[in-house]
Amino acid sequence: MLPGQPPTFRQPSASDRPWWWELRDEAGSVVELEGFDQRFHNQGDAESWVGEIWAELAEHGVASVTLFEHDRTVYGPMSLSA
Repeated sequence: MLPGQPPTFRQPSASDRPWWWELRDEAGSVVELEGFDQRFHNQGDAESWVGEIWAELAEHGVASVTLFEHDRTVYGPMSLSA
């Protein structure tokens, strides 16, 4: 006998992952980079991610980042310059 169908996969909603980074260029304009629009379950995961990827973001023209929980600014803008 075969097991039942697995539940249908759904992408996590914004309420499931409320933490996200806003990326801005040197002029202060929002930068949208495909593949870098991550959302996170908690602040620690969000901070770890930006800590690992900040140099790559800077290479793509991101000058600063701001951390949000839903629509609330947690902190930032934070410069990505070395």
